[in-house]
Amino acid sequence: MTGPYANHRAKPDLKVIGADIVYVKPIAVADLPEELREQAGELETIFAVHDAEGQQLALVADRDLAFVLARQYDRVPVTVH
Repeated sequence: MTGPYANHRAKPDLKVIGADIVYVKPIAVADLPEELREQAGELETIFAVHDAEGQQLALVADRDLAFVLARQYDRVPVTVH
């Protein structure tokens, strides 16, 4: 394409992109229910994986594992502070 619109790109559909994003956030083990604290063993922090609507999908031992898990399910992990 030539002319004034040659460099124009279609805007991405953020709803479609957002469907693939999961959010990874650290959780203090001390803030978890007792049953989960026991399962966490000596860990002080674990990581929660949430979908775009905020639903918790998983709790894992470390950030790297959360990212691997997300990618195995074709999701794009991002960290939430």
